Amino acid sequence: MFVNEVQIRKTTRMLHIFRNEFSKYDRLNSSTETNFFYGILQLSFTYSNFPPFELTCLLIKARNVQLITINIFMQNKIYIYWFNQFRVAKTTHFDLILKSSTLHPVGSSNLSKLRHLDQQEQLLSSPAASARKLPPVSNPLLFLSATQLAKKIRRKEVSSVEVVQAYIDRIQEVNPFVNAVVKDRFAAALQEAAQVDKLIEEETGGEDVLEDRLPLLGVPLSVKESFSLQGMPLSTGLLSRRGVVASVDAPPVALLKRAGAIPLGVTNTSELCMWLESHNHLYGISCNPYDLERIVGGSSGGEGSILGAAGSVIGVGSDIGGSIRIPCFFNGIFGHKTTPGVVSCENQYPPTSGTQHEYLSSGPMCRYAEDLLPMLKIMAGPNAHKLSLNAAVDLKKLRFFSIPHDGGSLYSYPVSNELLDAQEKVVKRLEADLGVKVQEVCFPELRYSFQIWDAYMGLPDEEGKPPVAFAELMGAPGRPAWAFWELLKRMVGKSEHTMPAILLALFEKTRLSKASPFIIQQKEALQKKMEELLGTDGVLLYPPHPRVAPKHHHPLFRPFDFAYTGILNILGLPVTQCPLGVGEEGLPLGVQVVAGKLQDHLTLAVALYLEKTFGGWRDPGAK
Repeated sequence: MFVNEVQIRKTTRMLHIFRNEFSKYDRLNSSTETNFFYGILQLSFTYSNFPPFELTCLLIKARNVQLITINIFMQNKIYIYWFNQFRVAKTTHFDLILKSSTLHPVGSSNLSKLRHLDQQEQLLSSPAASARKLPPVSNPLLFLSATQLAKKIRRKEVSSVEVVQAYIDRIQEVNPFVNAVVKDRFAAALQEAAQVDKLIEEETGGEDVLEDRLPLLGVPLSVKESFSLQGMPLSTGLLSRRGVVASVDAPPVALLKRAGAIPLGVTNTSELCMWLESHNHLYGISCNPYDLERIVGGSSGGEGSILGAAGSVIGVGSDIGGSIRIPCFFNGIFGHKTTPGVVSCENQYPPTSGTQHEYLSSGPMCRYAEDLLPMLKIMAGPNAHKLSLNAAVDLKKLRFFSIPHDGGSLYSYPVSNELLDAQEKVVKRLEADLGVKVQEVCFPELRYSFQIWDAYMGLPDEEGKPPVAFAELMGAPGRPAWAFWELLKRMVGKSEHTMPAILLALFEKTRLSKASPFIIQQKEALQKKMEELLGTDGVLLYPPHPRVAPKHHHPLFRPFDFAYTGILNILGLPVTQCPLGVGEEGLPLGVQVVAGKLQDHLTLAVALYLEKTFGGWRDPGAK
């Protein structure tokens, strides 16, 4: 099995055609990496006896392979490997496939995306991008929490217009790099900010009245695109929902607006919010502000990215398997998965079905820990009384526990030493600063975290109705997507869906984990142990993921690592994701802080301590 000289000449000729036609032939970059095998192979020759993934393995093992071409859908680039020279040629045209002796663009939307790619190419050639970093934050207003900004606005120390304009400027500066905000409402936001300034000028009741009635008056806000925000798109990256516009506000968004917050726009998600990388064919892929070659997490990834890039100060996310916590971890910010049933999850797309409403939580995302509590008070609305958010917390009186890993799951990878060390540092600081003893515990049931999450996500509701199939959500109303057909279309670049969505629809038909008696037993045993351990005064430290933010599309080969967050959805526990500085590669480190049901105030108090101790959010553009 080898590529002969004729085929090499054909492919070389195609490369020349590509270079001459699009003038986008990028510089050769020396590399010895050979692990970028994503998506479906598009070969310069035909070998039809093997399915594409099997053929991948054979080609990798074949020492005499000289040239193959691969469409990996990675940052809209094609990677072409010379195995004998270990060189990579990068091109930047969208979804071009080198196949046989023809070269052609795929998809009707390609030409419309070329202009965006041209702009992105220019930006990525800047000094900041060459170092894979964003421009540093220059406006001092961007270093203030939402709580501080609201206070300054109420006191007329700064106008809401100034604050909103500062964030608009920052979004316009960084969004071409990170592609996080997919639709803005800047003009409307500035008008609303001007109205806020006028209201403050005319207010006669004083600052206290404004603080009590409008605690976030004049503060900018960003919103995950899966939440209804009146007048904004509500597609969750699905091409068939292009043009769908929200006519109302989702309850948490409405409550934040009622408290005075001003939405700036909506942010990117994974397709239908069911993958841990925010990438879809409607808006494209979002990039990590700490390293543009890394993922932002999902499904609230655009939200995490723009917050981490200092393009927003507070945001709204949702979480059914880690969709708040993973983006917060990867982007170095704070986020809180509330106890389920406290913050409304209505007017989101896609809606839950089966028993999924028991595991979905909406919650706050922000750069500064002090904003979590006031945001949660507002977002909880009439259910705020269920939480003891006004109770004082004495950290020295809490019981602390630590679980460093899941015990060796067959599905998830081991936790990296870097994250193990970061969590151990938290343990040592807690013991040194507070005089507490952090007890390390081990629950063998955690080894089945993915199986438990997968099985319980597929349970029927009280009436016996199963969850809506993912393929139905992918397709048009009444016409579910045929996953195998979409996979074939993907092989030739014709599918409207991302590879993770297609694979999920395929695997859903043969769900990996059934709600067997064994799995139910493991879940119930774990639930009992966790609730007994935490009680009303216990706090648990647990890794958010086995590794720091991976490179784009790498999760395709480690798809079950989200189980570290997903299991806590099934257990119904509140969790705050906290940043712990950056690691060896300059990427954020972090830890999950877990408490018993309805004890959200405990994890929020620990978040304040960890921010003070480890520094919290870091400017990704700082030297």
